[in-house]
Order: sequence, then C-alpha cells, then structure tokens
Amino acid sequence: MTEFSPWQQRAYDHAVAALDGGRMGHGLLICGPAGLGKRAVAERLALHVLSGGDAAHAQRSAALMAAGTHPDLHVVSFGLTKDGSKLRTEIVIDQIRDLSGKLALTPQYGAAQVALIDPADAINRSACNALLKTLEEPAPGRYLWLLSAQPARLPATIRSRCQRLEFRLPPRAEALAWLQEAQGHAPAAAQEALDAARGHPGLADEWLREDGLVLRKQIASDLDKLARGQLGVVETAQKWANDERADARLRHAADLALAQASAAGLTDTARLTKLAAWFDAANRTRDLLRTTVRGDLAVAELLLLWTRQMGEPRPTRAARG
Repeated sequence: MTEFSPWQQRAYDHAVAALDGGRMGHGLLICGPAGLGKRAVAERLALHVLSGGDAAHAQRSAALMAAGTHPDLHVVSFGLTKDGSKLRTEIVIDQIRDLSGKLALTPQYGAAQVALIDPADAINRSACNALLKTLEEPAPGRYLWLLSAQPARLPATIRSRCQRLEFRLPPRAEALAWLQEAQGHAPAAAQEALDAARGHPGLADEWLREDGLVLRKQIASDLDKLARGQLGVVETAQKWANDERADARLRHAADLALAQASAAGLTDTARLTKLAAWFDAANRTRDLLRTTVRGDLAVAELLLLWTRQMGEPRPTRAARG
C-alpha cells in the first residue's frame, strides 16, 4: 500500500476518527487544490469503510478495489460520449441516476456502499438536481463522497448537505522534506520546482519527474514572444496542440497567467482582470481538447486572445516619425 504524504495522513486520520466516532454523515465533500492526493485518501477511506475493521475482509476488498471490481464501491467520472470517440467534459444525469439505482441495492459485502464522484464540479445542472435527491434521502450505510478542486462550482444546495474534508498546501519545510526525502529529488531542484509551483508539492514533484520545469519555461517564453509580436499564433497553436503534452502546456499557460495576476495585484486592476479572464479561457480550452473540436483551432483562438489582451501596443505613426 502506497505510503501517504504527511498532509494526506493528517486528512486520513481526521476522517477515520470522524467515521469511527459516528461524527461523519453520508455526504462528504473532499476538496482542495488538484495534485495533493485527495483521490488516494478517498480510496483508502473507502477501504476502511468497506472492510468494516476485519483484516481478512480488508485484504479481499483491497484486491477487488485494485482490480476495479469491488461491487460496493462506485466511481463516477467522465464517461465516453455516445459514439465512444471522446471523453465527456461533464458528468451527466444518466450517470447519477445509474449511481442512485446502485446505492438503492443491498450491499454485496458487509453493510456499506461507497460512491466517489470525481471531479464533482463537473456535474451538470440536471445531474446536480438528481444528485441532490440522493443526498436528501440517504439509505443507511451509504456514503456519497464528492471530490473537487473547485468546490465553488458546485451549487450551494449540494455543498450545504455535505461535510467537508479540506486539503491545504503544507508548510514549505514539510513540502521540501517530502520532495527530497520521500521522492528523492535533489535539494536545489526541489526548491526551484516548489517555488515555481508556488508551494504545491504535488505539482513540483510532477514537474521534476516529467521535465515540467523545462516545458514551463518554454511556455513562458512563447507567451512573452506572442505578446511582443515575435511569434505567430497559428504556428504556436500547432506546436502546443499536436502532441501528447497539449494539456500540460495549457495547464502551465493558465498557471503562468495566474502567477502574473498575483504579481499585478491591486496596482494594475485592468491587467489583473485580463489575466483572470484569460486564465478561465485557458482552462475552458483544456476541456475542449477532450471533445471533437480541433485542438489547434481551439488553442489558436486562445492564443489570439492572449495577443489582443496582453500584446504590447504598437507605436503610432507620429511616434515612429
């Protein structure tokens, strides 16, 4: 079983104490920044619930969960479109209705069932209404856990019916120790990556393992050159969209815009507004890449918006003369 990071262990211990002490209801919102291990904690909690404290049962449940065949664990995420060509960009009502039907059945092992919805903020409006009914009418021994990096996107009616298990960025010293001692990264590299990730150890680890810092610097350079008119939108969009790292490029681009927005603060509200809007546009484009939309066209539209909003103004004829 994979060893938890310190912040995962704290969240797990807190949740187990609440479960065992009868202080946790059926609805739980597990939230916090992406990349901190919420899903791993949720799955370990599910194992705790489904095994009922029995060691032999826990071993069997763990094997079934690893194979994705545990009959009392239901995971809802992005499903395929009707033609099977792409993953959906939202969780739809049919998925929630199917989940509700499963939760209405008698558990096959023990006396509990656990449902994980990840990412919960991708549930569309009609699916939220169906989910609300399930939250309002829980059956005994049924646990409905929603995982979200953006819980504010969930309707207030959903959030109000769930307890919260919140993940936060750990202290810098703890994050650095984990990167160096648990993940084996060199001290200087760990510090550079953690600074670039603004204290997020999960992102820092991912970037160190996948040359993410190199890619991030390339994206920063491309955005700067686009703003200066030194790089073409179409050629850059084709480079960004036409390989397996398209999503990573857009994630770095969105994060770089967010970092610039933080730097702008309240001293340049116009720039802050533009950067915030472009951050949202970049994340929407990431969603579009999972659809049948041509990736290079979607990225070209995004980069054209960047040049219009962030590009340096060209000198007037009088200024040039």
